[in-house]
Amino acid sequence: MKVLITGGAGFIGSNVVDLLIKEGHSVVVVDNLSQGKKENVHRGAVFYKCDILDIDKLSVIFSTEQPKVVIHNAAQIDVQTSLKEPALDSEINIKGTINILECCIKFGVKKIIYPSSAAVYGNPKYLPVDENHQVEPISFYGISKHTPEHYIKTYAELYNIKYTIFRYANVYGIRQDPKGEGGVVSIFIDKLLNNKAPIIFGDGNQTRDFVYVKNIAKANLLALNSGDNQILNISTEKPVTVNELLKIMEEIFNSNLEAIHENERGGDIRDSHLKNEKARNLLNWKNEYSLVSGLSETCLYYKEIYEAENEMHS
Repeated sequence: MKVLITGGAGFIGSNVVDLLIKEGHSVVVVDNLSQGKKENVHRGAVFYKCDILDIDKLSVIFSTEQPKVVIHNAAQIDVQTSLKEPALDSEINIKGTINILECCIKFGVKKIIYPSSAAVYGNPKYLPVDENHQVEPISFYGISKHTPEHYIKTYAELYNIKYTIFRYANVYGIRQDPKGEGGVVSIFIDKLLNNKAPIIFGDGNQTRDFVYVKNIAKANLLALNSGDNQILNISTEKPVTVNELLKIMEEIFNSNLEAIHENERGGDIRDSHLKNEKARNLLNWKNEYSLVSGLSETCLYYKEIYEAENEMHS
């Protein structure tokens, strides 16, 4: 199957690309490289440098490639950026998605897979958060990730296109930019490798649901042929405090650095973990990597890069 992935040079997108190619799919990557890196893109993928706000160039790509499915990963992903620059955040996340949808309709795409975010739920009224939980985002990022869900569902009704909308928990793993909620893992790795004290905002007892990127990639693979017209949480269902997360990582790195605690940040949720029963039932998806195994693989990846770079400069 031919699949076009926007943001396919980025953290999550490039991991999805790798798995799809491994499973024999034909993959087209569209990325403006503002966050993603060309070296992240699998050599087996066709690559176009293009911004999702450039509708003319997008149209040419869709016309040339004729994808059957689009996985729309390209986005502004940082909560703090959304608070500082809400207009930019909305333009990329809302207008950019509309551009993709217009191309899907014009060029006969059968299905769009859209990663939304746990940020759409806002402060949880109950835990674990299921897909029926009310949507009350507390950041502009949460708003700009939720609004496209409405556009996608309405385009689906009007133009007979299928969709799967994912609401990811806090994704971490290889190739992650140290931004976004799950970015705390890559930030801690950077600090621990450089023997610098990690910074924790607040007391560190806030909980998150850290899901490994390879579990996310598997959900995208399964959604090519199932989970039609559904909103699905992808998560571990297991809350972990930031303090616990750091402790596991310090054990992996054999480090005992004391964390520095700073004030809590605006727009951050205190406790969050998501129910994933719907994805397990409808996609036959399961969480194949535990937190320890996912973190071990991620830390080893960055440790090898760090040591190779040090060797080069020595």
